[in-house]
Amino acid sequence: MFDPDDLEKIRDAREEWRAETYEPTIERFGERKEEFTTDTGGQEVKPLYTPEDIADLGYDTDVGFPGEEPYTRGIYSTMYRGRLWTMRQYAGMGTAEQTNERFHYLLDEGQTGLSMAFDLPTQMGYDSDAAMAAGEVGKSGVAIDTVEDMRTVFDDIPLDEVSTSMTINAPAAVLLAMYVAVGDEQGVPREELRGTIQNDVLKEYVARNTYIYPPAASMRIITDVFEYCAKETPNFNTISISGYHIREAGSTAAQEVAFTLANGIEYVETAVEAGLDVDEFAPRLSFFFASYNNILEEAAKFRAARRMWTKIMQERFGAKRTKSKQLRFHTQTAGSTLTAQQVENNVVRVAYQALAAVFGGTQSLHTNGKDEALSLPTEESVRTALRTQQILAHESGAADTIDPLAGSYYVESLTDEVEEEAFEIIREVDDRGGMRRAIEEQWVQRQIQDVAFDRQEEIEDGDRITVGVNEFQVEDDDREVDLEEVSQDEEQAQVERVEAVRAGRDDTEVETALAAIQTAASGDENLMPRLVRAAKARATVGEICDALRDEFGEHRPGT
Repeated sequence: MFDPDDLEKIRDAREEWRAETYEPTIERFGERKEEFTTDTGGQEVKPLYTPEDIADLGYDTDVGFPGEEPYTRGIYSTMYRGRLWTMRQYAGMGTAEQTNERFHYLLDEGQTGLSMAFDLPTQMGYDSDAAMAAGEVGKSGVAIDTVEDMRTVFDDIPLDEVSTSMTINAPAAVLLAMYVAVGDEQGVPREELRGTIQNDVLKEYVARNTYIYPPAASMRIITDVFEYCAKETPNFNTISISGYHIREAGSTAAQEVAFTLANGIEYVETAVEAGLDVDEFAPRLSFFFASYNNILEEAAKFRAARRMWTKIMQERFGAKRTKSKQLRFHTQTAGSTLTAQQVENNVVRVAYQALAAVFGGTQSLHTNGKDEALSLPTEESVRTALRTQQILAHESGAADTIDPLAGSYYVESLTDEVEEEAFEIIREVDDRGGMRRAIEEQWVQRQIQDVAFDRQEEIEDGDRITVGVNEFQVEDDDREVDLEEVSQDEEQAQVERVEAVRAGRDDTEVETALAAIQTAASGDENLMPRLVRAAKARATVGEICDALRDEFGEHRPGT
């Protein structure tokens, strides 16, 4: 990109600047810190970047144009000039009725896509009346026990007019089956259903632990979803390969990219080994990343991830379709950065994180409520979070030109650094036999835990400033904060609802449907049609997951 003679002149001029201007100033006044590094990666941040730092950058091969390989600058040619990102606020409120009310509220306030949060029992494949569910029903999201709950959530919300993201993993196929059943009841053709099922179980073994089945069984279920959706729901994203939770568990930005793409490689390899054509299912793969406070590092991370996935799909899997090589991703602002102290500060954090996501070219975005360090967000905080996106979209100018940080000596250099470090980690994963093997051996978990420990130590020692926590505290800040709560009465009402569904259904039909699931699980028949049938028969999430537990068993770490 640069003439060698010009680079030589710039190099000499920089050394002259350093010796005659920069270093004398440091000797006289010093700098704020002994060293400057990126927020999580620890890469050195130089005082000044020039063309010399990107001397090896090829415009065509490394940067390119939006909508063209290597997609560094975005997967669409017009990006936000053509259409803004989807504003998809994550919501799930105790009961199905409350969630339906929140969904309608968000749509009325200008949200452009739905994102569904499930409570912990649902995520673990338990019904609300199970002993394991006591005290957790509706606490972290909506309780879904049967297709009746799913129908209530989407009451008066036509499924052919909205796209819905569902953050569910181990029982993802079951919840997808219930969603398909509701679409069928609404009369919506399956090919018109749009949305995303998270369905990323590998990261559960690494970061969240809401797994049910052993890895091999989980991968089989995921492959069945790929195959089924390619035929039945071609506009539904079959997986959201999630770096978000890996980052929230403590990883660096480069680790987030590396482990996420390594999980993607594992899913693609498993599907190909099962006989699926990569260009049939790869276009419906999607990704999910976190956005943290260091705006430039995050933007560089997103740009690097896009470029890397293009190379991976082309070089490792021989993908030919354009959409097979495009990394489409949703972003959520970083929940772990939210503080219980001085909750108003979280509005600022979320705004900066949202800006980083937009600079990085995200396809959809969730902005956290300021009170999410304390509870489910209130309507007021959800509205403020949504308004943050709307102000960013319509008032900031950040969406008016494509990839506005491209060409920055620092951002391009940092993009290269993130890519180089992430590919180095992926090579290590390959050497260990792939991501599944590396997870089973706990190697991935240890890498993340080491970083998380060091970061916490930095906070406790005061080396890493968290405003309002270890610096700039406020004495006696005991103001009351309005919090969203799920009552014991609401939990009991949900228990009674699932019991009422059981009492009113055809038990013989349910037993036949559950037996058919076990038969399919014991062989190689695709599970999804059986799951849809069971959902329509009013089998519960827990009953369906138990049928699969009986066949597959449960995962026990280290065994």
